[in-house]
Amino acid sequence: MKKLTKRTWASFIVIGLVGQLAWTIENMYFNVFLYNTISTDPRHIAAMVAASGIVATLTALLMGVLSDKLGKRKVFVCGGYVLWGLSTMAFGFITVDNVSSLFPAASAASAAAVTVVVMDCLMTFFGSTANDAAFNAYITDVTDKDNRGRVEAVLAILPLISMLLIFGLFDGMTQAGKWQEFFTIFGLTVSVTGLICVFLMQESAVKKRDEGYFKNVIYGFKPAVWRENKMLYTALCAFGVFNIAVQVFLPYLIIYIQNYLKIADYAIVLGIVLIIASAVSVLSGRIIDRVGKLRFALPAALIMLAGLIAMFFVRGFWGVILAGTVMMSGYMLVTAALSGTIRDFTPDGKAGLFQGIRMIFQVLLPMIIGPYIGAAVIRGSAETYVELGVTKQVPTPDIFLAAAVVLAFLVIPVTLLKRRDRQC
Repeated sequence: MKKLTKRTWASFIVIGLVGQLAWTIENMYFNVFLYNTISTDPRHIAAMVAASGIVATLTALLMGVLSDKLGKRKVFVCGGYVLWGLSTMAFGFITVDNVSSLFPAASAASAAAVTVVVMDCLMTFFGSTANDAAFNAYITDVTDKDNRGRVEAVLAILPLISMLLIFGLFDGMTQAGKWQEFFTIFGLTVSVTGLICVFLMQESAVKKRDEGYFKNVIYGFKPAVWRENKMLYTALCAFGVFNIAVQVFLPYLIIYIQNYLKIADYAIVLGIVLIIASAVSVLSGRIIDRVGKLRFALPAALIMLAGLIAMFFVRGFWGVILAGTVMMSGYMLVTAALSGTIRDFTPDGKAGLFQGIRMIFQVLLPMIIGPYIGAAVIRGSAETYVELGVTKQVPTPDIFLAAAVVLAFLVIPVTLLKRRDRQC
Protein backbone atom coordinates (compact mmCIF):
# COMPACT_ATOMS: atom_id res chain seq x y z
CA MET A 1 0.00 0.00 0.00
CA LYS A 2 1.29 3.46 -0.90
CA LYS A 3 1.86 5.52 2.23
CA LEU A 4 0.09 8.85 2.24
CA THR A 5 2.04 11.49 4.16
CA LYS A 6 0.54 14.41 6.06
CA ARG A 7 1.74 16.72 3.31
CA THR A 8 0.00 14.60 0.69
CA TRP A 9 -3.24 14.61 2.69
CA ALA A 10 -2.89 18.39 3.14
CA SER A 11 -2.53 18.85 -0.62
CA PHE A 12 -5.61 16.68 -1.24
CA ILE A 13 -7.70 18.74 1.17
CA VAL A 14 -6.46 22.25 0.37
CA ILE A 15 -6.31 21.90 -3.41
CA GLY A 16 -9.44 19.79 -3.48
CA LEU A 17 -11.52 22.06 -1.24
CA VAL A 18 -10.61 25.32 -2.96
CA GLY A 19 -11.21 23.70 -6.33
CA GLN A 20 -14.65 22.64 -5.16
CA LEU A 21 -15.36 26.20 -3.98
CA ALA A 22 -14.72 27.35 -7.54
CA TRP A 23 -16.80 24.53 -9.04
CA THR A 24 -19.66 25.30 -6.62
CA ILE A 25 -19.59 28.91 -7.78
CA GLU A 26 -19.77 27.74 -11.37
CA ASN A 27 -22.23 24.86 -11.04
CA MET A 28 -24.71 26.57 -8.73
CA TYR A 29 -24.13 30.31 -8.44
CA PHE A 30 -23.44 31.14 -12.08
CA ASN A 31 -26.90 29.68 -12.68
CA VAL A 32 -28.42 31.86 -9.95
CA PHE A 33 -26.43 34.88 -11.19
CA LEU A 34 -27.76 34.35 -14.71
CA TYR A 35 -31.32 33.72 -13.47
CA ASN A 36 -31.45 36.68 -11.07
CA THR A 37 -29.63 39.34 -13.08
CA ILE A 38 -30.01 38.50 -16.76
CA SER A 39 -32.66 35.94 -17.82
CA THR A 40 -34.99 33.39 -16.18
CA ASP A 41 -35.23 31.25 -19.32
CA PRO A 42 -33.97 27.77 -18.21
CA ARG A 43 -32.62 27.17 -21.71
CA HIS A 44 -29.92 29.78 -21.06
CA ILE A 45 -28.84 27.84 -17.97
CA ALA A 46 -28.90 24.57 -19.89
CA ALA A 47 -26.84 26.11 -22.71
CA MET A 48 -24.27 27.46 -20.27
CA VAL A 49 -23.94 24.12 -18.48
CA ALA A 50 -23.64 22.24 -21.79
CA ALA A 51 -21.00 24.61 -23.20
CA SER A 52 -19.02 24.38 -19.98
CA GLY A 53 -19.19 20.58 -20.12
CA ILE A 54 -17.83 20.52 -23.67
CA VAL A 55 -14.94 22.84 -22.80
CA ALA A 56 -14.15 20.92 -19.61
CA THR A 57 -13.99 17.62 -21.47
CA LEU A 58 -11.81 18.86 -24.34
CA THR A 59 -9.51 20.59 -21.86
CA ALA A 60 -9.12 17.52 -19.65
CA LEU A 61 -8.40 15.42 -22.74
CA LEU A 62 -5.77 17.73 -24.22
CA MET A 63 -4.14 18.96 -21.01
CA GLY A 64 -4.26 15.58 -19.27
CA VAL A 65 -2.30 14.04 -22.13
CA LEU A 66 0.10 16.99 -22.10
CA SER A 67 0.76 16.53 -18.37
CA ASP A 68 1.51 12.86 -19.04
CA LYS A 69 3.83 13.68 -21.93
CA LEU A 70 5.78 16.21 -19.86
CA GLY A 71 5.72 14.02 -16.76
CA LYS A 72 4.45 17.00 -14.74
CA ARG A 73 1.32 17.64 -12.69
CA LYS A 74 2.34 20.44 -10.33
CA VAL A 75 2.86 23.23 -12.88
CA PHE A 76 -0.60 22.64 -14.34
CA VAL A 77 -2.23 22.69 -10.91
CA CYS A 78 -0.43 25.80 -9.62
CA GLY A 79 -0.61 27.87 -12.79
CA GLY A 80 -4.14 26.74 -13.55
CA TYR A 81 -5.43 27.77 -10.13
CA VAL A 82 -3.95 31.27 -10.46
CA LEU A 83 -5.65 31.84 -13.82
CA TRP A 84 -8.82 30.08 -12.66
CA GLY A 85 -9.18 32.59 -9.84
CA LEU A 86 -8.60 35.60 -12.09
CA SER A 87 -11.26 34.46 -14.56
CA THR A 88 -13.72 33.91 -11.70
CA MET A 89 -13.19 37.48 -10.53
CA ALA A 90 -14.09 38.76 -14.00
CA PHE A 91 -17.69 37.62 -13.59
CA GLY A 92 -18.36 40.44 -11.16
CA PHE A 93 -18.11 42.94 -14.02
CA ILE A 94 -20.75 41.30 -16.23
CA THR A 95 -24.02 43.24 -16.10
CA VAL A 96 -26.71 43.96 -18.65
CA ASP A 97 -25.74 47.66 -18.61
CA ASN A 98 -22.02 46.98 -19.10
CA VAL A 99 -22.65 44.58 -21.94
CA SER A 100 -25.18 46.86 -23.64
CA SER A 101 -22.60 49.67 -23.67
CA LEU A 102 -20.21 47.36 -25.52
CA PHE A 103 -22.81 45.92 -27.93
CA PRO A 104 -25.44 48.65 -28.34
CA ALA A 105 -27.03 47.09 -31.41
CA ALA A 106 -27.73 43.75 -29.72
CA SER A 107 -30.45 42.77 -27.29
CA ALA A 108 -28.90 43.62 -23.93
CA ALA A 109 -30.20 40.56 -22.08
CA SER A 110 -29.24 38.13 -24.87
CA ALA A 111 -25.80 39.68 -25.27
CA ALA A 112 -25.22 39.53 -21.51
CA ALA A 113 -26.30 35.87 -21.45
CA VAL A 114 -23.85 35.07 -24.27
CA THR A 115 -21.09 36.93 -22.40
CA VAL A 116 -21.73 34.85 -19.29
CA VAL A 117 -21.54 31.64 -21.33
CA VAL A 118 -18.26 32.69 -22.98
CA MET A 119 -16.67 33.71 -19.69
CA ASP A 120 -17.87 30.49 -18.09
CA CYS A 121 -16.09 28.55 -20.84
CA LEU A 122 -12.86 30.50 -20.25
CA MET A 123 -13.04 29.87 -16.50
CA THR A 124 -13.79 26.21 -17.17
CA PHE A 125 -10.68 25.90 -19.35
CA PHE A 126 -8.41 27.01 -16.53
CA GLY A 127 -10.31 25.04 -13.90
CA SER A 128 -10.39 21.84 -15.92
CA THR A 129 -6.68 22.12 -16.69
CA ALA A 130 -5.81 22.49 -13.02
CA ASN A 131 -8.39 20.29 -11.36
CA ASP A 132 -9.85 17.78 -13.80
CA ALA A 133 -6.74 17.05 -15.84
CA ALA A 134 -3.76 17.51 -13.50
CA PHE A 135 -5.06 17.20 -9.93
CA ASN A 136 -7.22 14.16 -10.63
CA ALA A 137 -4.34 12.43 -12.39
CA TYR A 138 -2.10 13.33 -9.42
CA ILE A 139 -4.53 11.63 -7.02
CA THR A 140 -4.49 8.47 -9.12
CA ASP A 141 -0.67 8.60 -9.24
CA VAL A 142 -0.15 8.74 -5.47
CA THR A 143 -2.92 6.37 -4.25
CA ASP A 144 -3.62 2.68 -4.72
CA LYS A 145 -6.47 0.16 -4.36
CA ASP A 146 -5.92 -0.21 -0.62
CA ASN A 147 -6.45 3.44 0.33
CA ARG A 148 -8.64 4.89 -2.42
CA GLY A 149 -11.88 4.24 -0.55
CA ARG A 150 -10.71 6.47 2.31
CA VAL A 151 -9.31 9.10 -0.04
CA GLU A 152 -12.45 9.18 -2.19
CA ALA A 153 -14.69 9.38 0.89
CA VAL A 154 -12.79 12.49 2.01
CA LEU A 155 -12.73 13.99 -1.49
CA ALA A 156 -16.44 13.28 -1.88
CA ILE A 157 -17.35 15.55 1.04
CA LEU A 158 -15.34 18.50 -0.26
CA PRO A 159 -18.12 19.64 -2.64
CA LEU A 160 -20.53 19.56 0.29
CA ILE A 161 -18.16 21.44 2.58
CA SER A 162 -17.64 24.03 -0.14
CA MET A 163 -21.40 24.46 -0.49
CA LEU A 164 -21.73 24.70 3.28
CA LEU A 165 -19.09 27.43 3.51
CA ILE A 166 -20.59 29.42 0.67
CA PHE A 167 -24.21 29.03 1.76
CA GLY A 168 -23.45 29.71 5.41
CA LEU A 169 -21.03 32.62 5.09
CA PHE A 170 -21.49 34.25 1.73
CA ASP A 171 -24.96 33.52 0.35
CA GLY A 172 -26.26 36.74 1.90
CA MET A 173 -24.01 38.67 -0.49
CA THR A 174 -25.72 37.09 -3.49
CA GLN A 175 -29.17 37.77 -2.07
CA ALA A 176 -28.15 41.40 -1.59
CA GLY A 177 -26.95 41.55 -5.19
CA LYS A 178 -23.27 42.02 -4.25
CA TRP A 179 -22.08 39.79 -7.05
CA GLN A 180 -18.85 41.68 -7.76
CA GLU A 181 -17.66 41.35 -4.15
CA PHE A 182 -18.78 37.70 -4.11
CA PHE A 183 -16.80 36.72 -7.21
CA THR A 184 -13.78 38.76 -6.12
CA ILE A 185 -13.50 36.97 -2.76
CA PHE A 186 -13.53 33.51 -4.29
CA GLY A 187 -11.41 34.46 -7.28
CA LEU A 188 -8.68 35.72 -4.97
CA THR A 189 -8.98 32.58 -2.83
CA VAL A 190 -8.41 30.31 -5.82
CA SER A 191 -5.48 32.35 -7.17
CA VAL A 192 -3.75 32.50 -3.77
CA THR A 193 -4.17 28.74 -3.44
CA GLY A 194 -2.32 28.33 -6.73
CA LEU A 195 0.62 30.20 -5.19
CA ILE A 196 0.45 28.14 -1.98
CA CYS A 197 0.54 24.94 -4.04
CA VAL A 198 4.01 25.85 -5.25
CA PHE A 199 5.27 25.10 -1.74
CA LEU A 200 2.68 22.55 -0.54
CA MET A 201 2.32 20.11 -3.43
CA GLN A 202 4.93 17.46 -4.17
CA GLU A 203 5.35 16.33 -7.75
CA SER A 204 4.11 12.78 -8.32
CA ALA A 205 6.48 10.18 -9.73
CA VAL A 206 4.83 10.05 -13.14
CA LYS A 207 7.15 9.08 -15.97
CA LYS A 208 7.57 11.39 -18.92
CA ARG A 209 5.98 9.85 -22.02
CA ASP A 210 7.95 9.86 -25.25
CA GLU A 211 5.09 8.98 -27.61
CA GLY A 212 3.65 11.59 -29.94
CA TYR A 213 1.22 14.04 -28.34
CA PHE A 214 -1.70 13.54 -30.72
CA LYS A 215 -1.22 9.78 -30.63
CA ASN A 216 -1.80 9.98 -26.91
CA VAL A 217 -4.79 12.32 -27.35
CA ILE A 218 -6.67 9.65 -29.30
CA TYR A 219 -5.32 6.79 -27.15
CA GLY A 220 -8.48 6.33 -25.08
CA PHE A 221 -10.70 6.27 -28.19
CA LYS A 222 -8.96 3.29 -29.81
CA PRO A 223 -11.09 0.10 -30.00
CA ALA A 224 -8.09 -1.95 -28.88
CA VAL A 225 -7.82 0.16 -25.72
CA TRP A 226 -11.55 -0.31 -25.07
CA ARG A 227 -11.13 -4.08 -25.33
CA GLU A 228 -8.12 -4.06 -23.02
CA ASN A 229 -9.93 -1.96 -20.40
CA LYS A 230 -13.53 -3.19 -20.48
CA MET A 231 -13.93 -2.78 -16.73
CA LEU A 232 -12.73 0.83 -16.83
CA TYR A 233 -15.11 1.83 -19.62
CA THR A 234 -18.03 0.03 -17.99
CA ALA A 235 -17.28 1.88 -14.74
CA LEU A 236 -17.19 5.15 -16.69
CA CYS A 237 -20.61 4.33 -18.20
CA ALA A 238 -21.95 3.79 -14.68
CA PHE A 239 -20.50 7.12 -13.59
CA GLY A 240 -22.08 8.75 -16.64
CA VAL A 241 -25.57 7.49 -15.80
CA PHE A 242 -25.16 8.66 -12.20
CA ASN A 243 -23.97 12.13 -13.18
CA ILE A 244 -26.75 12.59 -15.74
CA ALA A 245 -29.23 11.96 -12.93
CA VAL A 246 -27.45 14.53 -10.74
CA GLN A 247 -27.44 17.18 -13.47
CA VAL A 248 -31.20 16.85 -14.01
CA PHE A 249 -31.84 18.61 -10.68
CA LEU A 250 -28.62 20.13 -9.33
CA PRO A 251 -28.38 23.22 -11.60
CA TYR A 252 -31.89 24.22 -10.54
CA LEU A 253 -31.75 23.23 -6.85
CA ILE A 254 -31.25 26.66 -5.24
CA ILE A 255 -33.73 28.27 -7.64
CA TYR A 256 -36.29 25.56 -6.75
CA ILE A 257 -35.89 26.05 -3.00
CA GLN A 258 -36.02 29.84 -3.33
CA ASN A 259 -38.82 30.28 -5.80
CA TYR A 260 -41.01 27.15 -5.61
CA LEU A 261 -40.78 26.15 -1.96
CA LYS A 262 -40.47 29.81 -0.87
CA ILE A 263 -38.00 28.87 1.86
CA ALA A 264 -36.20 32.11 2.68
CA ASP A 265 -33.68 30.41 4.98
CA TYR A 266 -32.57 27.90 2.37
CA ALA A 267 -28.94 28.38 3.42
CA ILE A 268 -29.83 26.87 6.81
CA VAL A 269 -31.59 23.95 5.13
CA LEU A 270 -28.64 23.24 2.87
CA GLY A 271 -26.17 23.73 5.71
CA ILE A 272 -27.80 21.08 7.89
CA VAL A 273 -28.12 18.69 4.96
CA LEU A 274 -24.49 19.11 3.92
CA ILE A 275 -23.07 18.70 7.43
CA ILE A 276 -24.89 15.41 8.00
CA ALA A 277 -24.19 14.08 4.50
CA SER A 278 -20.48 14.95 4.86
CA ALA A 279 -20.28 13.08 8.16
CA VAL A 280 -21.95 10.04 6.59
CA SER A 281 -19.44 10.07 3.74
CA VAL A 282 -16.35 10.30 5.96
CA LEU A 283 -17.58 7.57 8.33
CA SER A 284 -18.28 5.29 5.37
CA GLY A 285 -14.77 5.49 3.87
CA ARG A 286 -13.32 2.46 5.65
CA ILE A 287 -16.57 0.53 5.11
CA ILE A 288 -16.29 1.12 1.36
CA ASP A 289 -12.72 -0.24 1.36
CA ARG A 290 -13.74 -3.22 3.51
CA VAL A 291 -16.96 -4.15 1.71
CA GLY A 292 -15.71 -3.34 -1.77
CA LYS A 293 -16.58 -0.41 -3.97
CA LEU A 294 -18.70 -2.37 -6.43
CA ARG A 295 -20.72 -4.11 -3.74
CA PHE A 296 -21.31 -0.74 -2.09
CA ALA A 297 -22.43 1.13 -5.24
CA LEU A 298 -26.02 -0.12 -5.65
CA PRO A 299 -27.03 0.14 -1.96
CA ALA A 300 -25.68 3.70 -2.01
CA ALA A 301 -27.69 4.42 -5.17
CA LEU A 302 -30.85 3.10 -3.47
CA ILE A 303 -30.30 5.61 -0.67
CA MET A 304 -30.02 8.46 -3.17
CA LEU A 305 -33.07 7.15 -5.07
CA ALA A 306 -35.13 7.19 -1.87
CA GLY A 307 -34.02 10.76 -1.21
CA LEU A 308 -34.96 11.90 -4.72
CA ILE A 309 -38.43 10.38 -4.44
CA ALA A 310 -38.87 11.97 -1.01
CA MET A 311 -37.84 15.37 -2.41
CA PHE A 312 -40.65 15.06 -4.94
CA PHE A 313 -43.23 14.94 -2.12
CA VAL A 314 -41.88 17.17 0.66
CA ARG A 315 -42.65 20.87 0.88
CA GLY A 316 -41.89 22.06 4.40
CA PHE A 317 -38.65 23.20 6.04
CA TRP A 318 -37.94 20.03 8.05
CA GLY A 319 -39.24 17.70 5.37
CA VAL A 320 -36.76 19.14 2.88
CA ILE A 321 -33.96 18.74 5.43
CA LEU A 322 -34.79 15.07 5.99
CA ALA A 323 -35.27 14.19 2.31
CA GLY A 324 -32.30 16.30 1.26
CA THR A 325 -30.04 14.57 3.79
CA VAL A 326 -30.96 11.15 2.45
CA MET A 327 -30.51 12.32 -1.15
CA MET A 328 -27.15 14.01 -0.63
CA SER A 329 -25.79 11.21 1.59
CA GLY A 330 -26.56 8.75 -1.19
CA TYR A 331 -25.01 11.14 -3.71
CA MET A 332 -21.76 11.27 -1.73
CA LEU A 333 -21.62 7.50 -1.22
CA VAL A 334 -22.21 6.73 -4.90
CA THR A 335 -19.58 9.29 -5.87
CA ALA A 336 -16.99 7.73 -3.56
CA ALA A 337 -17.74 4.16 -4.69
CA LEU A 338 -17.71 4.84 -8.42
CA SER A 339 -14.77 7.29 -8.38
CA GLY A 340 -12.65 4.75 -6.51
CA THR A 341 -13.71 2.02 -8.93
CA ILE A 342 -12.62 4.11 -11.91
CA ARG A 343 -9.20 4.75 -10.32
CA ASP A 344 -8.80 1.04 -9.56
CA PHE A 345 -9.30 0.12 -13.22
CA THR A 346 -7.13 2.94 -14.62
CA PRO A 347 -3.85 1.43 -15.94
CA ASP A 348 -0.80 2.40 -13.88
CA GLY A 349 1.19 5.29 -15.30
CA LYS A 350 -1.55 6.27 -17.76
CA ALA A 351 -3.86 8.34 -15.59
CA GLY A 352 -3.40 11.47 -17.71
CA LEU A 353 -4.32 9.62 -20.90
CA PHE A 354 -7.74 8.76 -19.51
CA GLN A 355 -8.72 12.10 -17.93
CA GLY A 356 -10.44 13.31 -21.09
CA ILE A 357 -12.31 10.00 -21.45
CA ARG A 358 -13.38 10.24 -17.80
CA MET A 359 -14.63 13.78 -18.40
CA ILE A 360 -16.82 12.63 -21.29
CA PHE A 361 -18.75 10.42 -18.88
CA GLN A 362 -18.45 12.58 -15.76
CA VAL A 363 -19.04 16.02 -17.27
CA LEU A 364 -19.67 16.26 -21.04
CA LEU A 365 -22.58 13.88 -21.50
CA PRO A 366 -24.15 14.58 -18.09
CA MET A 367 -23.93 18.36 -18.47
CA ILE A 368 -25.45 18.25 -21.94
CA ILE A 369 -28.16 15.66 -21.30
CA GLY A 370 -29.06 16.27 -17.64
CA PRO A 371 -29.79 20.04 -17.63
CA TYR A 372 -31.81 19.79 -20.84
CA ILE A 373 -33.93 17.03 -19.29
CA GLY A 374 -34.43 19.31 -16.31
CA ALA A 375 -35.21 22.30 -18.54
CA ALA A 376 -37.76 20.27 -20.55
CA VAL A 377 -39.45 19.13 -17.34
CA ILE A 378 -39.55 22.70 -16.00
CA ARG A 379 -40.98 24.13 -19.22
CA GLY A 380 -43.48 21.26 -19.43
CA SER A 381 -44.71 22.01 -15.91
CA ALA A 382 -45.44 25.63 -16.92
CA GLU A 383 -45.04 26.91 -13.35
CA THR A 384 -44.50 30.67 -13.44
CA TYR A 385 -44.74 33.81 -11.36
CA VAL A 386 -44.83 37.50 -12.26
CA GLU A 387 -42.27 39.93 -10.85
CA LEU A 388 -42.26 43.59 -11.90
CA GLY A 389 -44.41 42.70 -14.87
CA VAL A 390 -42.06 39.92 -16.07
CA THR A 391 -43.24 36.31 -16.23
CA LYS A 392 -40.59 33.99 -14.80
CA GLN A 393 -40.40 30.19 -14.99
CA VAL A 394 -39.90 28.17 -11.82
CA PRO A 395 -38.40 24.69 -11.36
CA THR A 396 -40.92 22.16 -10.00
CA PRO A 397 -40.61 18.92 -7.94
CA ASP A 398 -40.82 16.95 -11.19
CA ILE A 399 -37.06 17.44 -11.65
CA PHE A 400 -36.41 15.06 -8.74
CA LEU A 401 -38.72 12.40 -10.15
CA ALA A 402 -37.00 12.70 -13.54
CA ALA A 403 -33.60 12.34 -11.85
CA ALA A 404 -34.83 9.23 -10.01
CA VAL A 405 -35.89 7.62 -13.29
CA VAL A 406 -32.45 8.24 -14.80
CA LEU A 407 -30.65 6.99 -11.68
CA ALA A 408 -32.56 3.68 -11.83
CA PHE A 409 -30.64 2.81 -15.01
CA LEU A 410 -27.43 2.66 -12.94
CA VAL A 411 -28.28 -0.95 -12.07
CA ILE A 412 -27.33 -2.05 -15.61
CA PRO A 413 -23.63 -1.06 -15.78
CA VAL A 414 -23.00 -1.84 -12.09
CA THR A 415 -24.45 -5.34 -12.51
CA LEU A 416 -22.21 -5.87 -15.56
CA LEU A 417 -19.20 -4.69 -13.56
CA LYS A 418 -19.92 -7.07 -10.69
CA ARG A 419 -20.43 -9.99 -13.07
CA ARG A 420 -17.19 -9.28 -14.96
CA ASP A 421 -15.31 -8.71 -11.71
CA ARG A 422 -16.28 -12.19 -10.48
CA GLN A 423 -15.05 -13.68 -13.75
CA CYS A 424 -11.62 -12.05 -13.47
